[in-house]
Amino acid sequence: MGILRARYAFADVGLLILRIGIGLMFIFHGWPKLAGGPEKWAQVGKTMELVGINFMHEFWGFMAGSAEAVGGALVMLGLLYRPACALLTFTMLVATMRHISVGDGFGGYSHALEAAILFFSLIFIGPGKYSLDSLLFPPKLDRSVFTG
Repeated sequence: MGILRARYAFADVGLLILRIGIGLMFIFHGWPKLAGGPEKWAQVGKTMELVGINFMHEFWGFMAGSAEAVGGALVMLGLLYRPACALLTFTMLVATMRHISVGDGFGGYSHALEAAILFFSLIFIGPGKYSLDSLLFPPKLDRSVFTG
C-alpha cells in the first residue's frame, strides 16, 4: 500500500515531524530573546503597549522569549501541548500586531501570522500519539461497555 493510499495511517508520524521541526525553530527563535537579558526583554516587552499594557516591559519580554523557547521545547516533546500552543498563538498575534504597527508589509508580518494560525490549529489537532502528553495523560477508557 502506497503512502497516498494509506488513509492517513501516518498522521501521527507527520505530526511528530511537524512538532519537532516547528518546536526546534521556535527554540532557536526565542533563545536570543532570553539570552539578551533585561535590556532585550524590555525592548521586546514594550510591544505589549499595542494591547494597552504599559508596564513591566521586562517581564513581558521575558515571557515572550520563554513562550517561544520553552514553548517550542514543549511542542517538540508534546508535553503540556495545548497550553504551550495557546501561549505561542498569543505571542505570535502580538508579534503580528507589532509588525503591522511599524508599517511592515505583508512580507514583514506574514511569518508571525502564519505561526499564529499554525499554533491555533494545533490546539485543536492535539499532539498525537507520539507525545509525552499521550504517555503521561492517556485518554480515559470507555468503561460503558462493562456496565450492564
